[in-house]
Amino acid sequence: MQPVIVILGRPNVGKSTLFNRLAQRRIALVHDTPGVTRDRKEVTARIAGRDVTLVDTAGLEEAPPDTVPGRMRASSEAALRNASLALFVMDARAGITPADRAFAAWLRRTRVPVLVVANKAEGRAGTTAAMEAFELGLGDPVPVSAEHGDGFGNLHDEIAAKLGPAPEDEAEAEAERPLRLAIVGRPNAGKSTLLNALLGEDRMITGPEPGLTRDAVAVQWRDATGGEVRLVDTAGMRKKARVQETLEQMSVASTLAALKEAEVVVLVLDALLGMDEQDLRIARLAEREGRALVIALNKWDAVEDRNAARRRVEDALMTSLAQSKGVTVVPLSAATGRGVDKLMPAVRAAYALWNRRIPTGEVNRWFEAALARHQPPLVDGKRIKLRYATMPKARPPTLVIFGTRADVLPEDYRRYLVNSFRDHFTMPGVPIRLQLRSPRNPYADDDG
Repeated sequence: MQPVIVILGRPNVGKSTLFNRLAQRRIALVHDTPGVTRDRKEVTARIAGRDVTLVDTAGLEEAPPDTVPGRMRASSEAALRNASLALFVMDARAGITPADRAFAAWLRRTRVPVLVVANKAEGRAGTTAAMEAFELGLGDPVPVSAEHGDGFGNLHDEIAAKLGPAPEDEAEAEAERPLRLAIVGRPNAGKSTLLNALLGEDRMITGPEPGLTRDAVAVQWRDATGGEVRLVDTAGMRKKARVQETLEQMSVASTLAALKEAEVVVLVLDALLGMDEQDLRIARLAEREGRALVIALNKWDAVEDRNAARRRVEDALMTSLAQSKGVTVVPLSAATGRGVDKLMPAVRAAYALWNRRIPTGEVNRWFEAALARHQPPLVDGKRIKLRYATMPKARPPTLVIFGTRADVLPEDYRRYLVNSFRDHFTMPGVPIRLQLRSPRNPYADDDG
């Protein structure tokens, strides 16, 4: 049977928007009015390469059983009894409410695994606000914006981790599972030509006309290292102002969906044009989704001043992509095949770093040395005391630091810690998540 994932939460936190986003199609009616969803909706969805049954429920409300809200809650509770995983949705902008705490206490008493989804967490401020949900005592919250599609790559990974391996031999499944690779970039940068060069066949239609590829096309392939790859060539992403036609809007949506499902993203640049704002926007999207990134600098054979061309790209990456510091740049020519053989080894190396877990002992030895070199600054005349660090997960590498008043740590010191961690453990080009936590008792509001 397919795993059953139930979406729960109080009214108007964005459950139906999340449901539609995970299902990758509009099924549930969405409106600002609380209580639009009254009946459960179910759909089969593909999440992290696995089919699941996704269930949208009515909002959880404290109400007498014989009222409509009471019956809606009973329906939600019935759905939870058959669930493999519950997604408990809270509104990061509104913060934790008494109702959230009450329902979190109820969920802690069930035997169903729970993943807290902090919705409406757009931007850095929203991600910081989402960390408040850690107080619910249900584990690490996953910040997302269901409306804008932010954070869904990480959500897919967390869902996959909670569900565990599919019911087959785990070692065999891991050995056979293909690396999920997305090829992205502006129109006419040479993405389809590169895919054809990797495959050794004319699988994709190519030509000088921009926009020949209009949908994401998945290709299963075994690279020279003997590993399986699920390689997705995507439609080119233009600036939003140019996305006029419905067909191109669908192409962009297809690209975003492929990127969220990917583990490694190859951003194809036209070496003759360099890296412009749209390329940086695509790279930031991959970074925001926590994907490993490799740059393919295509049409390299046509570049006259190669040192200057490479320097311009590396300068743009250094100044505009702090989270992808040290990303690997592979100069190549997809048309002639020159340099293409260096791309997949770079992809495999980035994938290995993205998957790397560092033991807590090693993390804390680095942490103590980093603090000794540069103490946290004073904030409002008080010293921030950072006590210890751990790396609870990879994909992408996630660093959690505990300490007194850690949540007010200035942004420049956060960057210092991330860069120090990246340099010490030699993890170039991989986004590193940093979470800061002040010690609190998450069960303080639990009545039993």
